[in-house]
Amino acid sequence: MTPAFSLLPFCLLGSAALAAPVLDDAVRQRAEELTRLGMHAGIVIAVIDGKDSAVFGFGSAQPGKAGKPGTDTVYQIGSITKTMTGLLLADAVAQGKATLDTPVAQLLPGYAIPAFDGRQISVLDLATHTSSLPRLPDNFAPANPANPYADYTEERQRQFLAGYRLPHAPGTAFDYSNIGYAVLGTALARQAGGSYEALLQSRIAAPLGMRSTSNQPTHGMLARLAPGHLLSGEATPAWDLNVVAPAGGVYSSARDMVAYLQAYMFKPLRPYALAIVPQRPLAPGSETKIGLAWLLEQRQGQGYAWHSGQTGGYASYAAFTTDGKRGVVVLTNTARDVDALGVSALFPGTPLPALKKPPVAMELPRAALAEYVGEYPLDKNFTLTLTLGKDGLEAAGTGVGAARVFASAKDLFFFRAIEAELAFTRDATGKIDGAVLSQGGEDVVLRRRRPE
Repeated sequence: MTPAFSLLPFCLLGSAALAAPVLDDAVRQRAEELTRLGMHAGIVIAVIDGKDSAVFGFGSAQPGKAGKPGTDTVYQIGSITKTMTGLLLADAVAQGKATLDTPVAQLLPGYAIPAFDGRQISVLDLATHTSSLPRLPDNFAPANPANPYADYTEERQRQFLAGYRLPHAPGTAFDYSNIGYAVLGTALARQAGGSYEALLQSRIAAPLGMRSTSNQPTHGMLARLAPGHLLSGEATPAWDLNVVAPAGGVYSSARDMVAYLQAYMFKPLRPYALAIVPQRPLAPGSETKIGLAWLLEQRQGQGYAWHSGQTGGYASYAAFTTDGKRGVVVLTNTARDVDALGVSALFPGTPLPALKKPPVAMELPRAALAEYVGEYPLDKNFTLTLTLGKDGLEAAGTGVGAARVFASAKDLFFFRAIEAELAFTRDATGKIDGAVLSQGGEDVVLRRRRPE
């Protein structure tokens, strides 16, 4: 009988294969279950113990073909890319080309960068998500929701910045911003006199021997790319992130990501050390701090740095203890969160949450679906709009493409494109008066806009 996982020990620094780290049994069993149930097409978990490392593969690397994903299987790593952009900033500081207080406008001559009462956005503000820029630009209107960033160009980014008004002073509040990291990457590349890809290769990938890491994957990388999947299991292409690439466009492999994490773990000098220096808390009094993209926390009395990522067909998690003793990378070619696997692999014995199986869709007549159509504003910046398309009910958020939602019970719907649920509420007369959007462990209450 073929085993449900494969152990692929390899050593970047000459350690014997016998010293390969062991994957926690609970994590192994959960990864086997996730792939067996079809909730993930494939999963790769890399474990680093000091200078020793091992990669464990689950599921399949290619649909319909034998062979598990492994050391050199390529994935899109999503927002873990931000840590590379943050490292490029640390590198510029270490070279004396910038300081963390440098206004981004100084690096982008010709751009109109918004300010608040004279307070300019610094590169540190961008790197710590405290720039006061939104998560997505207000002129983000993808022509193809399956590849939403493909048509977002540098010119559109420039237009957004020129017309945007900051809601509060930079440096005063944490607001996760993909467009902020896009601007930071653009600025660093402009200062270096080339493209973001050229900077990534010359300052990170080439020095660390990361031959399968790129924002513009080679033919060889594409041949090893695990094809992406939606939550439903349907195949979906990798996103083309265009100018937003510094926020989430990099492809990499487990082998390269081990080399990347070990650079932080075993190179205590700049720029790696600077990238994981706590810069700001996520909120006043918060124990979680942010460095240059890396989130910094404590667990079991041990400090660690982490980041996760997700694009249309991929999800990822990378973390390491700041004492340099242990690290973990989890890569999957399904757009389903793998953070819990990563935390439990990094800290063996950490309980995994109960496995929640995907809901089953039920058919509702169009007349019943029409009852949910309407606008559900959160605030002046975000409205969830429900419309009835030819295939069923569709939901679109401000600045985000539409995605179909499926009923699992009366007044309860789920997305297949993302891990989120939408529960509708009714007033005393039985009419729908709002909805609760649940995503990432958070519930957001949306009140239905009444016709005027």
